[in-house]
Amino acid sequence: MMAGRTRRDEQVNATREALLTAAERLFAERGVYAVANRQISEAAGQGNNAAVTYHFGTKVDLVRAIVRKHAEQMEDIRARLLAEIGDSTELRDWVACAVRPLTEHLEALGNPSWYARFVTQVTADPALRAITTEESADAGPSMRMMQEGLERCLSDLPAEVREERGAMTRHLISQMAVERERALADGTPTSRATWRETATGLIDVIVALWQAPVTREE
Repeated sequence: MMAGRTRRDEQVNATREALLTAAERLFAERGVYAVANRQISEAAGQGNNAAVTYHFGTKVDLVRAIVRKHAEQMEDIRARLLAEIGDSTELRDWVACAVRPLTEHLEALGNPSWYARFVTQVTADPALRAITTEESADAGPSMRMMQEGLERCLSDLPAEVREERGAMTRHLISQMAVERERALADGTPTSRATWRETATGLIDVIVALWQAPVTREE
């Protein structure tokens, strides 16, 4: 009985993973609302068109499951990086903790990957963007620790400037990741040879962004 239950559990887990992978790819390529559950089931090799509903519920629940899986993996990377820098007062160290969890994760996923493009599709929708924010925050305490570390290094900046440059930072990280992920998938040239070098270039630019002068209009 136990062996039968174990095999059943393994089959269920394998089916869920296949559906998650297929959905992530299709959402990344076409957009969330352009993809029907039937197409996800077919891409995952499932004959049952109701497989997505059975395993995840709604499409929003499916998106949440994809985001959660990646957020948990990046939480481990960010926690390691935070442990390495300790109580650093160097802005670059804290920026690295914002950039490298994504680039290291994408490198680990191999080529092709779809996560960066999936996130771009999801965050284009206000309701789905909230899911990404919630799951990233809920994955663990590292996101909050990183933000607090950045704020300590940027205490001289007005709050509204920190908010604005925080948005710029998020866009830079996500869009540059999308550009590289797409280029690798298409086999076209990339500006940097590795994800690690890509992260280094991003960190250089983001540190400069945070340290740029604040000009007040008259």
